[in-house]
Amino acid sequence: MFKILQGGRVFAPDDMGEQDLLIAGDFIANIDENIVSASSYGEVEVIDVKDKYVVPGFIDIHVHIIGGGGEAGFASRTPEVLLSRITQGGTTTVVGCLGTDGTTRHMTSLLAKARGLEAEGISSYIYTGAYEVPPPTITGSVRNDIILIDKVVGAGEIAISDHRSAQPGKEEIKELAAESRIGGMLSGKAGVLMLHVGDGQRKLEMIFEILEETEIPITQFKPTHINRNPYLLEDGIKFAKMGGVIDMTSGVSPDSGARNSVKPSQAIKQCLEKGVPIENITMSSDGNGSIPLFDDKGNTQGLLVSRLDSLYQEFKALVKDEGIRLPDALRVITQNPAKSLKFYPKKGALQIGSDADIVVMDKNLNIEYVFARGKCMVKEGKVIVKGTFE
Repeated sequence: MFKILQGGRVFAPDDMGEQDLLIAGDFIANIDENIVSASSYGEVEVIDVKDKYVVPGFIDIHVHIIGGGGEAGFASRTPEVLLSRITQGGTTTVVGCLGTDGTTRHMTSLLAKARGLEAEGISSYIYTGAYEVPPPTITGSVRNDIILIDKVVGAGEIAISDHRSAQPGKEEIKELAAESRIGGMLSGKAGVLMLHVGDGQRKLEMIFEILEETEIPITQFKPTHINRNPYLLEDGIKFAKMGGVIDMTSGVSPDSGARNSVKPSQAIKQCLEKGVPIENITMSSDGNGSIPLFDDKGNTQGLLVSRLDSLYQEFKALVKDEGIRLPDALRVITQNPAKSLKFYPKKGALQIGSDADIVVMDKNLNIEYVFARGKCMVKEGKVIVKGTFE
């Protein structure tokens, strides 16, 4: 079946002005100023989106799709993610990961959940590994997981500068980065090393040393939670100005109770003011993971759950509160993550031949429609496709 989104203002994410957009099955077949609904197309659904913004579906590159947490005991483990929690915030592509717990949560379960989400309608990928080193894998090797398993796009989230990490040494991180890189090269994938960066005083020190001592390019490392505190943000700005891509966490902010953190939209604004190219910034939710609040001795003082829709909320804050141009705010959650994981231009763009992952918003940035691979998941602001057990 064909769909025509008629008369909307298209941001691809660059502003293309008013255009019609033709969806053929699961991909974008045409973008033009006046696409006529012709009988030669077969059955055609025409959707009037005049005076609306038509943008790429959001890409969330850090989601605990089978749950996370556990730092306060077994009862503090968060549950598996539900499809509607993903799509209601405009997200059409997720990358799943393990976190602190690589013992009672398993890579095979992560892979199965990714395949399940794909069957339910969205695009889903995973990282191999967890906080610990050596990381848990499916085949016994980070390199082999990336090469042999279609859904695996890199390794992570490996914890550094955190009291919950395995306290990996520099040589261990070097080896993981190299294994991820070779796995990516041989499979045509990104093969990035996603690094969970904690509150530790060393911040990104180890990564800077590895970059000085080895031939591993800076693009191999993907540090996340950069807005965790002002000091880590400064290290992140340095890393990004060297050519690296930093990831802000929308689910970690003073609003969520993470008191020492920097609000993600404000952190991004600071980066831009200090000369970081917008192309070197992404934002992800850490969705469905727990946010433990620790005292100075590492004792858990409270526990929060990171919301998936925080990605959408912080995107709106970028535009409405921080005055970031809509195309640039979109880049942080569409084009930039797609390029960093080699999904672009199939994902993160509105181009002929791209997947029909599309969000339609009104001029106040309220979501009205979400299409994932051409299938309408949200209509007139309401979720119309739910997961198998919702």
